[in-house]
Amino acid sequence: MTNMTNLFQAAGMEAEAPRPLADRLRPKTLREVLGQDHLVGPDGTLTRMLRSGRVQSMILWGPPGSGKTTVARLLADATSLAFEQLSAIFSGVQDLRKVFDRAKARRQTGKGTLLFIDEIHRFNRAQQDAFLPYMEDGTITLVGATTENPSFELNSALLSRAVVLTFRRLDQAALERLLARAEAAEGRAVPLDADARGALIAMADGDGRTVLNISEEVFGAVAAGVPPIGREAFTGLVQRRAPLYDKSRDGHYNLISALHKSVRGSDPDAALYWLARMLDGGEDRLYIARRLVRMAIEDIGLADPHAVVQALAAKDVFDFLGSPEGELALAEAVLYLATAPKSNAAYAAFGKAMRAAKEGGSLAPPKHILNAPTRLMREEGYGAGYAYDHATPEAFSGQNYLPEGMPRRQFYDPPGRGFEAEIKKRLEHWAKLRKP
Repeated sequence: MTNMTNLFQAAGMEAEAPRPLADRLRPKTLREVLGQDHLVGPDGTLTRMLRSGRVQSMILWGPPGSGKTTVARLLADATSLAFEQLSAIFSGVQDLRKVFDRAKARRQTGKGTLLFIDEIHRFNRAQQDAFLPYMEDGTITLVGATTENPSFELNSALLSRAVVLTFRRLDQAALERLLARAEAAEGRAVPLDADARGALIAMADGDGRTVLNISEEVFGAVAAGVPPIGREAFTGLVQRRAPLYDKSRDGHYNLISALHKSVRGSDPDAALYWLARMLDGGEDRLYIARRLVRMAIEDIGLADPHAVVQALAAKDVFDFLGSPEGELALAEAVLYLATAPKSNAAYAAFGKAMRAAKEGGSLAPPKHILNAPTRLMREEGYGAGYAYDHATPEAFSGQNYLPEGMPRRQFYDPPGRGFEAEIKKRLEHWAKLRKP
């Protein structure tokens, strides 16, 4: 097969083979890379690195279609390094050994190797460790690409030897420029009206490869000279691309974090938006309901005791109605939580009490609040001096209920918001009664 491939290349047949539009428009220089000016612009990180004459190992982290593979190839060209490429999905230890052997042979002739590993987070810990000695002695310059957060997916030893460069999803301006390149390559405007063109940009979701693939599909389906098609015809032609959202990876955690913080920040509009993004991405509705319950007890607490009731009710309604009607209950719960008074006083108090319990060891309760069901226990002083609170004028005796020898501590300090404003008044009143 290799010999046959070489014959095709020698005869120039490979150059004549059909190539996808995205491959034909792949940038030839770093300056042609769109949407990553912070990396390849005049003052970009990679530009400065190349200007210094030394390219170090790096991890390229960013969403699909943002240019990671293209930049890795162009780096090799810009530095005259031999380019080797592997995919962590299809490669194993034997493939790595072969690449390392070739890199060592090149090094003996004075030539370096840029090893590009796509989806590097797919390699296990042992496979990631295999890179370390070759990175340290300069046999390879490792460039790994990942769509996942390197802090969670890559070994700390590997990360300490590489710089992490973050690629951004392409904004609308970059996607428009990419679409213009496609039109120049095809020699005609993409046959879409303004509304459908906007839908194409939205469907790309920041992915340059997608905008080119969809536009190529449209070019192939709508003949030259035919009037541009509208949004409805366009969406029917290409179908709808699923949102960029992986329920088991970064997208999952990023969106639930955005929802939680929007609720905590009392922004109902932002909270509804992130909820809609999660629902549109296919997130488990009961997972969302569980997180709403957590928000109610963690960020609202006793400032509005009904918040957790509303969150649990939304879960029950969704269980009863199912989708899509039950999703309105989740939306209403989000609005209730986002507009409720906020307090983490109960959350903070529980944490302080847990720390005190661990630090204090096995301190016994004071004897006056212990029951004395036997004569021996009564003789030992159990229950002696206990004041029955309901027998006092204000149903408050003011006795000590903390362990003997433990200074009085205030774990719970409610703010003056919502229902906790009333609780705060009660605590202040009892504190005055408790004073001798």
